[in-house]
Amino acid sequence: MKLGPRVIKTGIAVTLALYICSVLKLESAVFAGMAAIFTLQPSIYRTWKQVWDQVQTNILGALFALLGLYFLGNDPFSIGLVMILVIGMSVKLKMAETISLTLVTVLAVMSAPGGDDLMFALQRFALTFIGMASALVVNIFISPPNFKKIYIEKVNSVFQNMSILMRTAISDEMTEKSFHEQMRQLEKDILKLEEQYRLFDEEREKMAKLNQLDLREIVVFRQMFKSLQQGFIVLEDIDSFYFKSQPSNEDNQLFDQHLELLIKYHELFLLKYDGIIKLDDQKQDEDRLKETTAFLEKVIAAYQDHNKIQLTIIGSSIYNYAYQIDRLDQLVEQFMGYKERANGNP
Repeated sequence: MKLGPRVIKTGIAVTLALYICSVLKLESAVFAGMAAIFTLQPSIYRTWKQVWDQVQTNILGALFALLGLYFLGNDPFSIGLVMILVIGMSVKLKMAETISLTLVTVLAVMSAPGGDDLMFALQRFALTFIGMASALVVNIFISPPNFKKIYIEKVNSVFQNMSILMRTAISDEMTEKSFHEQMRQLEKDILKLEEQYRLFDEEREKMAKLNQLDLREIVVFRQMFKSLQQGFIVLEDIDSFYFKSQPSNEDNQLFDQHLELLIKYHELFLLKYDGIIKLDDQKQDEDRLKETTAFLEKVIAAYQDHNKIQLTIIGSSIYNYAYQIDRLDQLVEQFMGYKERANGNP
C-alpha cells in the first residue's frame, strides 16, 4: 500500500489539532480533528482559501445556530431547519465546499446543554479554528508540494503511454482489448494532468510574485498539455475511423511513418525543455512544418476522390497535432533562450 504525502499530512494535521486541544484542555477535541480533515487541500493556496472560506461560513453558521437555539430550541426539527438555511446560505455565497464543516459546527453549537449557549458556541468555534490552522501549518511546513516537478513528471509519464499507443495504432499490433484499456487510462491521466496544471497555475499566480520567466514557463506548461490532448484526439480518430476505411498497405505505411516522425519530434521537444537537446535553428522548424503540410496535401489528394473521407479527417487531426507540437517547440525555444539571457549567458 502506497501512502501519498496528502494522506500522511492529513494524519499529522489531525494529530497536531488533537494535541493542541489536549494542551489547552478543551473538550470535544474530535471537532478539531474533523476540521483538519476537511480543510487540508492539495495545494497551499487551496488550503488557505479553504480556511478563509471556512472561517466566514462557520461564523455565519454559528450565528444561525445561536439564533436557532434562541428562537426554536434544539429539537431535531429545529436543527434540520437551521441546517437547510445554512446550506442555502453557503451555496448563495458560492462556498459550497465549506458546507460539510459548517454543518458540523451548527450541529456542535445546537447540541449545547443550555445555559451557556454563547460560551459553548465560542468553544466549538475555537475547536474548528484550531483544526483549520493545524491543516494550514502542516501543508506549509511539512513537505510542501512541488507542483513544477510533479507536473513535468506527469507530462513525461503521459507522453510515454501515448507514444506506445500512437506507434501501434496503425500497425494494429496491440490487442483491441488492451488498446481500449490503455486509451481509457490515458484519458484519465490527461484529465489528472489538466488538474495538476490548474494547481500549478493557481500556486504560481496566487502565492508568488511572478516574473517574466515564470509567466513564460506557465505558457510552456499549458502548451505541453495541449499537445498531449491533441495527441489523444488523434488516437480517438484513428480508433473511430481508420480501419472502417479499409486502408491499404500504402495507407498504413504513410500514416504510420508520419506518426512515428511526430512522436519523435514531440519527445525531442520535451527533452529540449529539460536542457538535454540543443536548441534548433529556424530552418529545422520550417522543414518540420513543411513535412506535415506535404503529408496532409498527399492525404487529401489521394483520398478525396475515393470515398475515404475518414482518412482525410484523421490527416487533419494529425496536422493539428503537428501544429501543437511545433507551437510547443517555439515556446520552449523562446523560454530557454530567455532563461539563458536571464542567467547571463550570451
